[in-house]
Amino acid sequence: MTGRLLWPDYARPVDLAAIEAVPLEARGLPESTYALLARAAARWPGRTALTVLPDAGRWREPVCRTFAEVLSDVHRYANVLHDLGVRRGDAVALMSPNCAELVTATLAAQVAGIAAPVGGALSRPHLAELLRRSGARVLVTAGPELAPATWDTAQALARDGLLDVILVLRPTGAAGAPEPLPAIDGVRIGYLGELAAAENPSAFAGDLPRSSDLAAMFHTGGTTGAPKLAAHTHANEVADAWMLAASDLFEQETVVFAALPLFHVNALVVTLLAPLFKGQTAVWAGPLGYRDPRLYSQFWKIVEHHRIAAMSAVPTVYAALAQIPVDADISSLRFPMVGASPLPAAVRDTFQAHTGTTLIEGYGLTEATCATARTFPDVSRPGSVGQRLPYQQVRVVAADGTWEDVPAGQTGLLAISGPTVFPGYVIGRDENGPVLDGLGKLVHGWLDTGDLARIDEDRFIYLAGRAKDLIIRGGHNIDPAVIEDALLAHPQVTAAVAVGCPDVHAGEVPVAYVTLASGASVTEEDLCDWARERVPDPAGAPKAVTVLDELPVTAVGKLYKLPLRADAIRKELRRALDRIPGVHVIDAAIEGSSIVATVKIHPSAQEDAVRAILGRFAIDWRLVVLP
Repeated sequence: MTGRLLWPDYARPVDLAAIEAVPLEARGLPESTYALLARAAARWPGRTALTVLPDAGRWREPVCRTFAEVLSDVHRYANVLHDLGVRRGDAVALMSPNCAELVTATLAAQVAGIAAPVGGALSRPHLAELLRRSGARVLVTAGPELAPATWDTAQALARDGLLDVILVLRPTGAAGAPEPLPAIDGVRIGYLGELAAAENPSAFAGDLPRSSDLAAMFHTGGTTGAPKLAAHTHANEVADAWMLAASDLFEQETVVFAALPLFHVNALVVTLLAPLFKGQTAVWAGPLGYRDPRLYSQFWKIVEHHRIAAMSAVPTVYAALAQIPVDADISSLRFPMVGASPLPAAVRDTFQAHTGTTLIEGYGLTEATCATARTFPDVSRPGSVGQRLPYQQVRVVAADGTWEDVPAGQTGLLAISGPTVFPGYVIGRDENGPVLDGLGKLVHGWLDTGDLARIDEDRFIYLAGRAKDLIIRGGHNIDPAVIEDALLAHPQVTAAVAVGCPDVHAGEVPVAYVTLASGASVTEEDLCDWARERVPDPAGAPKAVTVLDELPVTAVGKLYKLPLRADAIRKELRRALDRIPGVHVIDAAIEGSSIVATVKIHPSAQEDAVRAILGRFAIDWRLVVLP
């Protein structure tokens, strides 16, 4: 393949048409993620591929591996899996904070079988369900030195009969003899590094993956309930990684900083696979990544020392970095990318003013592999998440299920088609391997994203909120981002989330939750007044603003709204039922992706009155009469 064919000009929005004049199939992309790694090792064998920090405090003491060494490590790890019986249709679960061995093990799992990364913070019942659904009987996991709580969870899953093999990881740069591992009946347990030492580093013993084979299964859908398990093919991942690497943002000398957990698609595609295309070095943060408070005080020094040029993070990370004094030369930092959740304008503007660097916004979702759109640093499109990536098609359809296109510029449901759209969710296994189902998200080759959006004449996408996140007040749709942006414009507000609160008259009304800067003096009433004066639509003014010490976030730092919705329901029901004697407990709990309110009453309470009040709210509820 010629360099020109693989790497077209891709610096401006107008380049898209010329890129797509050449079919994607003619660009000669690698067959699989393994072939992508092998290509990098052949072209740049001695160049540093991975620089892994042991932790935020030891950023000057990384473990470094060249591309050739990474390929050898992947061969060894994949051969261990093959020896254990892992074959093409078999899933290998990976549950660990980031470390040098996890990066290698993730790639190796895609060579020998199918990688199934899971977040260790999920509850044991959820982890058990993911293991059952994926069919994974082999677990690669953090050992007692790296993450004791994760190690305890792994042992518990094994004792529950869910695993046949546990392969244990050590911390990056671990020295000395590892801790002895316990024996669990019927389960083989060993340190992956020790087992791999005797394996062949020059080749994989099994059949290499093809483009149509499954490469990974990623859980998605939240941190409660049983998350869905989205399947990716090798073709999905290679294509999406190429679409990112093709951009002029990624040059050979671009050093990429990686700190999102590897159970998140952004970490895999943006900071692991995409750098393989041009032989770029990826600097991986310690096991806590962006969740390590120590990282922030050292961050600008890390940028200077490692000459970081690109990074990928969520808005909350950039909001925090904008408060850290710049105490180093950060001129290398040119391409800070932000995604995973909407970027508030206040965060974008504050970070740019603080660092002199423009945030590059992106949009994507697990079901479309990772990235679908991105902005251009030199092209201003306020409010846009960017232009679609090459070879991905987007359209906006009516949100009523008819799939009819809405007129240009109008808001509707965003749909995506193209080579990155996933083949479906894993719902189980049969004799042929994983069983996939679109579960209503795939319609004639188009993916229903669940996001409301409009598209301008240059095919730039403007999100208008999640369809399920809309606050509907008396039939009036309210985008929570409008409220959040108004509150974030207050100089003492550091983060804001708006959610719907049940209301007997309007169905629901908006309420907001915020965090404040240290030493802030503004009151909740002051913030209500502030928002009322700045939210464009009076119906969108929050009924209440609650100040919290911190807002709930997921494991990758995305603001997590369900607990706040539950809190709003709980408060409103307490207010409504306050005058009825005999009401003992009012709670609202997250069950799956829904919230169910529970009211417990004494037998002497006015049960009919309680039921009548609960029935006036558009919520799921249950009434429990105490014995």
